[in-house]
Order: sequence, then C-alpha cells, then structure tokens
Amino acid sequence: MASAIRFHETGGADVLRMEDVEVGEPGAGQVRLRHEAVGLNFADTYFRNGTYPVPLPAGIGVEAAGVVEAVGADVSNVVIGDKVTYTGFLNTLGAYSTERLIAAAPLIKLPAGIDCQTAAAMTMRGLTSAYLMRRIYPFKAGDTLLLHAAAGGVGLIVSQWAKLLGLTVIGTVSSEEKAAIAKAHGCDHTINYSHEDVAKQVRELTNGVGVNVVFDSVGKTTFMSSLDSLKRRGLLVCVGTASGPIDGFNPQLLAMKGSLYITRPALADYIADPAEKAELAAEIFGHVAAGRIKIEINQRYALEDAVQAHRDLEARKTTGSSIFVI
Repeated sequence: MASAIRFHETGGADVLRMEDVEVGEPGAGQVRLRHEAVGLNFADTYFRNGTYPVPLPAGIGVEAAGVVEAVGADVSNVVIGDKVTYTGFLNTLGAYSTERLIAAAPLIKLPAGIDCQTAAAMTMRGLTSAYLMRRIYPFKAGDTLLLHAAAGGVGLIVSQWAKLLGLTVIGTVSSEEKAAIAKAHGCDHTINYSHEDVAKQVRELTNGVGVNVVFDSVGKTTFMSSLDSLKRRGLLVCVGTASGPIDGFNPQLLAMKGSLYITRPALADYIADPAEKAELAAEIFGHVAAGRIKIEINQRYALEDAVQAHRDLEARKTTGSSIFVI
C-alpha cells in the first residue's frame, strides 16, 4: 500500500494528513512512479491554504524524482527502470507520495551525475532560475541584480548563475546566518531587511543609480522597495507572493518612478513548449553536473512530517532547498 499526504479542507499546515492510497496500474500515456525524494516548495502552501483552488480532497506537491516501475500504452519517452524527475502545476499535483500514477509527458530523465535527492531539490527551482536568467532580461556582464530571499532555494541558484554571467548581485536576507549563506553562493552585497531600508541601501551601493532588475519572490511587503530600488527603465520581476498578494496600483506610478517595467511570469508558461523545457533543463542540469552550480539541500524531512515542514517553510526557518526523503 502506498502512502500520500492529502488535505480535505483548506487552511493551515494542520489540514495535511498522511493516508494510505491504492495506486493501481498505469493507463495510456501514464507511468507508475516510485518516489525516492519529493520537493518542498512555497507554492505547495498556496494549494493547501486555498490561494490556488483545487477540488477537495486533494493531494499536494508538484515536484519529485524517482524510478519508473510500470509503463502504460503509448508511452515512448521513458522505460521501466528509468530515473526521472518532474515539476509542473495541476498536471503534477500529488507529489507528496511514496508511489503514484502520473502522465509520462512531464517526466525528465535524470542525466548522469544527478541523483534523485538532488533532482527533487532543484527541478522546480532550477527551471525557475533558468527562465529567469535566460528568458526574462538580456543580462550582460556588469549589470546589477537585486535578489530578494537570496538564501532560499531559487536565490542560491540564481546567485551562482548570475556570477557566471558577470553580474553584481545584491541579496536581501532576514538574518546574519542567511547573509553568510548568500555571500558564500555569489552575493556581492547583502541587506538585512529586518532592520535595514532596502531601497536606501541599494541606492548607496549603486551610487544612486539603482539596479537593472529586481527578482521579487516576497510580494506585498517588498513591492514598493523593489520599485524604489530600480534604475530608470528598470525591470521588476514579480516571481512570488510569500508575504501576500500585491495590492492594486495605478500604472502611473511606474512613470513617476522612472518609466519602470513590471512582469509577473509563471514557470508553466516557460516549460509548456517541450523543446524550450528541454533546453532550459539541459542548461541547468549541465551547470549542476559540471559543478558550476551547487544545490544546497539544507532540510530533509520524512513524508509523515509534512505538517512540520510546512510550518518551518512559512516561518522562514529554511535555507536553500528542502526535500522529503522517501
């Protein structure tokens, strides 16, 4: 009997339950996958609390890695025994499980040198970092990036990738411990937002000019400081709302602050095309396999500890990547 974390009502971490589930045999276009590791992402909390509504009861989690144990009809991209990883949205929901049926289409074969734990810690974060660094803005050496949550999973990957491109990285953190982690992974400067004025510090670090781009995964509490940190005609990339959704604003504000740009991208739109997804995956996996980018797994949980894992995540007690080990 397989096990899975499910929720029957939306709310806090306590709504998560470990349940026995029947998996069965894969249908056409499906595989049965035995998980070895499952990714823990902040987006998971959005499903659990109702920000991303789904029919209930529901499974949770959108990222995992494991071994293909059975293959249904019309599957040609994987075979039994392949080690694979995946991430997505509704099409991969239910990753918090020991085994599952899943469509074969989202699966990515693991390249040599990448194990399942590393893959579960980096597939969503890595692909997110890949589209941010390669699709959103034409970065060139000497550009300056303000990176919120610099000690988080995406933050640590982006910092390392930015240094490969010759960028100057200013990272925001909430503690001295996180500042040290961020600097060890490529941040040139850190700002502790718990007691420092982010926009003021950015202006001082850039001689009053501001940064080319802000990657903001925090949302509501950092929105204005992100705008105030940009140079004229700079770009704010809103990639998450950890502190809550951004309130409506008058676009005239963008003109008043320097003809700024804002975008709110979603990973799903950058991996919808299989060819683009393969290209982004090959680039990030290539960097990791070659040692140019290191994946830091700083928290490992048992699947039955999902409630505590969500509490730690929402309390910002985590750094780097977090996974469930099956």
